[in-house]
Amino acid sequence: MDIGVRKIATFVEETIIEGGKAAPRPITMTVVAAVVKNPWAGQGFVENLRPEIMRIARPLGLEMTRRLIAVLPGERVEAYGKAAIVGVNGEIEHASALIHTLRFGNTFREAVSGTAFLSFTNTRTAPGALVSLPMIHKSETGKRSHFITATFQIADAPGPDEIVVAIGASDGGRAHPRIADRFEDMKEMEAELTAPELVSI
Repeated sequence: MDIGVRKIATFVEETIIEGGKAAPRPITMTVVAAVVKNPWAGQGFVENLRPEIMRIARPLGLEMTRRLIAVLPGERVEAYGKAAIVGVNGEIEHASALIHTLRFGNTFREAVSGTAFLSFTNTRTAPGALVSLPMIHKSETGKRSHFITATFQIADAPGPDEIVVAIGASDGGRAHPRIADRFEDMKEMEAELTAPELVSI
C-alpha cells in the first residue's frame, strides 16, 4: 500500500558523560521519523479526516515501530513519546490526526510493553526546523527521571504539503536525576496540609 512516504530517518544518540560526570551506564535515545505526503493538502478545509487516518496510521505505525525496535529492542525501552510536524500549507489538525489514534500509538506501545500514554508534540514548521519529541516513562507517568526530550531535524522536511511523523524511545532517563518524583511531592504536600500550624509568639 502506498501511503506517501518520501523518506524515513533514524537518529541514535548515546549519552556517556553528562554534567562532566560519567553516566552509571550509557543511555541510548532513538528517534524514527517518516516524511509523508499530507493527504489533505490542496483540498481546502476537510471536515472528515477519518478515511485517511484509517488508510495511513496503522501501516505507518507498524513500519516505524519495526525500525525503532531493530535499533532499540522493546525490552530495553524505558521511556517513549511521539511527535508530528505539519508543513506550512497544512493544519495542526493534520499532524495530530496521524498520531492521535490508537491505530498508530498502540502498535508502538504494545511492542515495548508500555502502559502509559505516549507524550507528544504536534506543531507546524518550515523545513529543517529543530523538532522536540518529549518522552515519559512507559509505565510510571510520575517518574520525573524519565521526563526527557529528544531533538532532531531533517534538512528538507516537512515540505509545505508534508507531515513529519516521529516516534522516540530511550533505554534510560536522565543520566544523573536528582529531583523527586511527582508521587513524593504529593505525599510531602499532603503531610504539610495535615501538620499543625506553627504559631509565632
